[in-house]
Amino acid sequence: MTDDPVDEIIRYPLRQLYFYLTDACNLSCRHCWIEPSRPRAGSGPTALDPDLFAAILDQAEALGTKGVKLTGGEPLLHPRIDELLAAIRRRRLSLTVETNGTLCSGALVEKMAACENAFVAVSLDAAAAETHDWIRGKEGSFASAVTGIGNLVAAGLKPQIIMTLMKRNREQIEALVRLAESLGAGSVKFNILQPTARGERMHAAGETIAIDELIALGAWVDGELSAATALPLYFHQPPSFRRLGRLFGAAPGDGCHSCGVLGILGVLADGSYALCGIGETVPEMIFGHAGRTALREIWLNSPVLNEIRSGLPGRLRGICAECLLKHVCMGSCLAQNYYRRRDLWAPFWYCEEAHLRGLFPNTRLRPGEAGS
Repeated sequence: MTDDPVDEIIRYPLRQLYFYLTDACNLSCRHCWIEPSRPRAGSGPTALDPDLFAAILDQAEALGTKGVKLTGGEPLLHPRIDELLAAIRRRRLSLTVETNGTLCSGALVEKMAACENAFVAVSLDAAAAETHDWIRGKEGSFASAVTGIGNLVAAGLKPQIIMTLMKRNREQIEALVRLAESLGAGSVKFNILQPTARGERMHAAGETIAIDELIALGAWVDGELSAATALPLYFHQPPSFRRLGRLFGAAPGDGCHSCGVLGILGVLADGSYALCGIGETVPEMIFGHAGRTALREIWLNSPVLNEIRSGLPGRLRGICAECLLKHVCMGSCLAQNYYRRRDLWAPFWYCEEAHLRGLFPNTRLRPGEAGS
């Protein structure tokens, strides 16, 4: 690490803050990797204080922050979401929102659309209401999400639709793309179901898609299905499984698999700073509290963050150490790797499983490692 804090900020700007605004959700999704609770009658969720939110934004500007992501739980459950959007808008920060779409009222989406470079991703896990409602754990959630998407489009936004893949919905991939076209969406992203929290239980119960089929689905989406639609499609698997021409797409949400771990920081609903939402279930990935410690101190001096900076990608282990694209992928998801093995440098589960089954592309391995 450099002794000059200004140089260190320039080298590692805090490009984006991920705000996990609430610890609750109005749905009970079977695959959720954070596992928020549902609000009880007569009580609201734990929600980030708006004054603390504004103070964090003010401190972030000097660290190079240009945008924020609002996620959760369900971020639109925040009882003062209008104030948070106004704070973002006043500072001309880029806005990303990840939502289940059920609370995207016309009035609220107008306020999102008024923010700088507003981008909204809506989870829609099937083209059939029955399937989506089963996955999301609430009857009527499909209809509410479709209405929300319509409100976003009417406000001039082109939402990305996100489908998390599992056995229950794998036959609806193309139908979901056609539905997205008809709704006026801007793109479609297909997520791999991660073995974390509720998703871990789904993997154990055999509800997930086998690795060989996932790889085949990815090739089909990147090739044949993408050629059959004007919508940008993104199959969110590690870059070693993607065509070179698809690694750095121009569409929102496209590009390599890495979340940009060297330039982001999470803020949980109680005001804690964390690697990301993994702090909800892994306390050692919490670095301090916004009400007690300056953001600059956390960003420059957190032992975990500095370990990540000095260790990536050279300390990655297993198949990730041998991958030619490790400088692009950066271990894919360090939070997932740590959750699984309590080791930041453990290989990403998807790549490790593919390698064990002889399915990892030999062309993406260091010379001498192919076929080993």
